[in-house]
Amino acid sequence: MNLEGRLINVEVTKALAALRPLYGKGNVEVVTTNGQRVRGIVRSMKTTQALTTPSVKMECANGEIVKIPFPMIAEIRDLNPADRTMAEAQ
Repeated sequence: MNLEGRLINVEVTKALAALRPLYGKGNVEVVTTNGQRVRGIVRSMKTTQALTTPSVKMECANGEIVKIPFPMIAEIRDLNPADRTMAEAQ
């Protein structure tokens, strides 16, 4: 799924599918239903723990870890430029 530069309104089940390819990538922004914006690296996704709400942990540039429950996710943005080959980068 290519999320590059696109804004996506997500459901809980779609949040996991959208975040899975972004795991470990930096420059990802998550906007919550209350308007909070968290930009950083996708560090952890908890989806199968019994009696817990599925969530994602984002590491911000200042090192702070922010836990966002999937039901609170309104938008996911991949702000990374398109993957470029080494020849294009030179």
